[in-house]
Amino acid sequence: MKAVFEIGGKQLIYEEGDVFLTEKLPAETGEMITIDRVLSIIDGESTKIGNPTVKGAKIELKILNQDKGKKVIVQKYRAKENYRIKRGHRQEQTQVKLLKIHAGK
Repeated sequence: MKAVFEIGGKQLIYEEGDVFLTEKLPAETGEMITIDRVLSIIDGESTKIGNPTVKGAKIELKILNQDKGKKVIVQKYRAKENYRIKRGHRQEQTQVKLLKIHAGK
Protein backbone atom coordinates (compact mmCIF):
# COMPACT_ATOMS: atom_id res chain seq x y z
CA MET A 1 0.00 0.00 0.00
CA LYS A 2 1.34 3.43 -1.00
CA ALA A 3 0.22 6.88 0.08
CA VAL A 4 0.65 10.37 -1.33
CA PHE A 5 0.82 12.84 1.54
CA GLU A 6 1.89 16.39 2.25
CA ILE A 7 4.61 17.17 4.78
CA GLY A 8 6.81 20.23 5.00
CA GLY A 9 5.06 21.86 2.04
CA LYS A 10 6.00 18.98 -0.28
CA GLN A 11 4.02 16.06 -1.64
CA LEU A 12 5.66 12.67 -1.11
CA ILE A 13 4.74 9.10 -2.10
CA TYR A 14 5.99 6.21 0.05
CA GLU A 15 5.08 2.68 1.19
CA GLU A 16 4.86 1.28 4.71
CA GLY A 17 8.33 0.62 6.14
CA ASP A 18 10.15 3.18 3.97
CA VAL A 19 12.78 5.45 5.54
CA PHE A 20 13.20 8.91 4.02
CA LEU A 21 14.48 12.44 4.67
CA THR A 22 12.22 15.46 4.94
CA GLU A 23 12.50 19.03 6.13
CA LYS A 24 12.96 19.54 9.86
CA LEU A 25 9.92 18.57 11.93
CA PRO A 26 9.23 20.04 15.39
CA ALA A 27 9.62 16.80 17.37
CA GLU A 28 12.28 14.87 19.24
CA THR A 29 14.09 11.71 18.14
CA GLY A 30 12.02 8.59 18.85
CA GLU A 31 8.67 10.41 18.90
CA MET A 32 5.66 9.29 16.88
CA ILE A 33 3.91 11.77 14.55
CA THR A 34 0.51 11.45 12.86
CA ILE A 35 -0.04 13.15 9.48
CA ASP A 36 -3.63 13.68 8.34
CA ARG A 37 -2.89 15.50 5.04
CA VAL A 38 -3.22 12.30 2.93
CA LEU A 39 -3.96 13.20 -0.69
CA SER A 40 -4.42 9.68 -2.10
CA ILE A 41 -3.96 6.01 -1.20
CA ILE A 42 -2.90 3.35 -3.73
CA ASP A 43 -3.68 -0.23 -2.70
CA GLY A 44 -2.99 -2.65 -5.55
CA GLU A 45 -5.88 -2.28 -8.00
CA SER A 46 -7.91 0.27 -6.00
CA THR A 47 -7.05 3.94 -5.54
CA LYS A 48 -8.63 6.48 -3.20
CA ILE A 49 -8.21 10.09 -4.27
CA GLY A 50 -9.10 12.87 -1.84
CA ASN A 51 -10.79 16.17 -2.52
CA PRO A 52 -8.32 17.62 -1.39
CA THR A 53 -7.61 14.95 1.28
CA VAL A 54 -8.93 11.43 1.95
CA LYS A 55 -11.41 11.58 4.85
CA GLY A 56 -10.24 9.73 7.94
CA ALA A 57 -6.89 8.72 6.42
CA LYS A 58 -3.81 9.03 8.63
CA ILE A 59 -0.15 8.16 8.44
CA GLU A 60 1.97 7.21 11.45
CA LEU A 61 5.62 8.27 11.32
CA LYS A 62 8.51 7.64 13.71
CA ILE A 63 11.37 10.14 13.89
CA LEU A 64 14.70 8.35 13.65
CA ASN A 65 17.18 11.23 13.50
CA GLN A 66 17.45 15.04 13.40
CA ASP A 67 20.53 16.19 11.48
CA LYS A 68 21.92 18.65 8.96
CA GLY A 69 22.21 17.80 5.27
CA LYS A 70 25.15 18.05 2.92
CA LYS A 71 26.84 21.44 2.66
CA VAL A 72 25.90 23.55 -0.35
CA ILE A 73 28.40 26.21 -1.49
CA VAL A 74 27.04 29.36 -3.15
CA GLN A 75 29.49 31.59 -5.03
CA LYS A 76 28.82 34.95 -6.64
CA TYR A 77 31.22 36.62 -9.04
CA ARG A 78 31.08 39.71 -11.23
CA ALA A 79 33.74 40.14 -13.85
CA LYS A 80 35.97 43.25 -13.79
CA GLU A 81 34.47 44.53 -10.51
CA ASN A 82 36.54 42.65 -7.87
CA TYR A 83 33.28 41.21 -6.48
CA ARG A 84 33.47 37.72 -5.03
CA ILE A 85 31.27 36.15 -2.35
CA LYS A 86 31.45 32.56 -1.11
CA ARG A 87 28.84 31.23 1.34
CA GLY A 88 27.89 27.81 2.62
CA HIS A 89 24.57 26.43 3.89
CA ARG A 90 23.49 23.19 5.57
CA GLN A 91 19.74 22.53 5.63
CA GLU A 92 18.30 20.89 8.74
CA GLN A 93 16.63 17.55 7.98
CA THR A 94 14.64 14.86 9.76
CA GLN A 95 14.99 11.15 9.01
CA VAL A 96 11.59 9.48 9.27
CA LYS A 97 10.21 5.93 9.01
CA LEU A 98 6.66 5.38 7.75
CA LEU A 99 5.12 2.83 10.11
CA LYS A 100 1.43 2.55 9.21
CA ILE A 101 -1.05 3.87 6.65
CA HIS A 102 -4.65 4.05 7.89
CA ALA A 103 -6.95 4.18 4.84
CA GLY A 104 -9.92 5.81 6.55
CA LYS A 105 -13.33 5.77 4.81
